[in-house]
Amino acid sequence: MILLQTLKNSQITDHEILQLMIPQEKVAHVQSNHPLDHALLVLIKSGYTAIPVLDPEYKVQGQVGKAQILDSILGMERIEMDRLHDYSVSDVMTEKVPRMKQDETFGKALMLSINHPFVCIEDEDRSFIGIMTRRSILALIHRHLEKI
Repeated sequence: MILLQTLKNSQITDHEILQLMIPQEKVAHVQSNHPLDHALLVLIKSGYTAIPVLDPEYKVQGQVGKAQILDSILGMERIEMDRLHDYSVSDVMTEKVPRMKQDETFGKALMLSINHPFVCIEDEDRSFIGIMTRRSILALIHRHLEKI
């Protein structure tokens, strides 16, 4: 409770989210029609546990993560890696993904990041413009607490 009051008093909740956003051209992502082996490769190379799923017009369709992909290829006695190419991202992705408009406040991003590794940022046309990671949110909170 004291932490929340401290953050509120420091005006951190009014912080511009665009300053913390990773722009879309730097964000690892896949499309829903991509095969799962491609999605797993992107996840492993990027080091992320989950990434956005976008359509060809850069609209957010959902998100896909390593756990979802591995779940889809678990057999009774082994991981069936050869089945990766049989599935597409749309078969395992979740459509529930936190989203915000670019002009919304940091306070909303903080709330959305509690249960998600990132928040998708969209423009007024709902086009994907980037993400705000839980890491960037926590880093800002840490900087503000150090000042106090």
